[in-house]
Amino acid sequence: MPKTLAVVAIGGNAVNKPKESATAENMFRNLSVTAEYLMQMLKDEYELVITHGNGPQVGNILIQQEAGKEKIPPFTIDLNDAQTQGSLGYAIALTLRNALLQANHPREICSVITQIVVDPKDPAFQNPTKPIGPFYSEEEGKRIQEEKGWVFVEDTGRGWRRVVPSPIPLDIIEKKAIKQLVKAGIITIAAGGGGIPVNRLPDGSLQGVEAVIDKDRASALLALELNADMFIILTGVEKVYSDYGKPTQKAFDTLTVEEANRYLHGGQFPKGSMGPKIEAAIAYVSKTGKRCLITAMETLGDALKGKTGTWIVN
Repeated sequence: MPKTLAVVAIGGNAVNKPKESATAENMFRNLSVTAEYLMQMLKDEYELVITHGNGPQVGNILIQQEAGKEKIPPFTIDLNDAQTQGSLGYAIALTLRNALLQANHPREICSVITQIVVDPKDPAFQNPTKPIGPFYSEEEGKRIQEEKGWVFVEDTGRGWRRVVPSPIPLDIIEKKAIKQLVKAGIITIAAGGGGIPVNRLPDGSLQGVEAVIDKDRASALLALELNADMFIILTGVEKVYSDYGKPTQKAFDTLTVEEANRYLHGGQFPKGSMGPKIEAAIAYVSKTGKRCLITAMETLGDALKGKTGTWIVN
């Protein structure tokens, strides 16, 4: 019987907990816990392709670069995306390999640095909205904006931050290599942090772009390219809710694509949290007729048994 191929997008909580110090020790400890949950899927005969976010990690690199800019010029965001893909891919592969060893369940793992094509005419480039990096005073933000041409906005009373475009992912450069790895039965880590955004030039060559792709959208594209049997988005909540945090809060066991679209356009799923996850789920389910699960890491096992979580269905 063929195994079920699942693309699993792990959220930021899998790497660093909210308000937790962003140390390497904390990262490895958290990912070791994450590996145990993924191990259960492997024991249950799932094939896994793992994707991950990188927002906090890219932000931390930008803060480090800002502090050391007088000695070493800061890198562009596409290079920072690549750095976090490498470091987080390594950490996920190491902790999962150790969990496999502990369980006497040997498997090969490969982390793929993934480039994702975006359209240079994407409206996102005219309207950057994704906050990244350190906070500045209004005066300093405006000075840097004038010097470098970056766009700064005031971020919820915490200070001024740079915002960058978040374009729609269109194609995955390494998709053939990823498909070969999956076919060979190798656990694959790919499209980390939404992938490294690149433009494809008229002669076919590639050029890095200063942008950040939403990791759930990139994960949905990867699940489509792989014809995955299932798409799983792991986040900080057990289920999807309407009126989240209000007395009228309601949890969903299932949402049809039509219902999810209606709630999305009704403003129930904010852009900065559940919105992109619902959009990614809709994109995958509507094009494949298959299912997408949204749940927390801690409830993954029960959700796969139908006991909790929210399933997006046609």
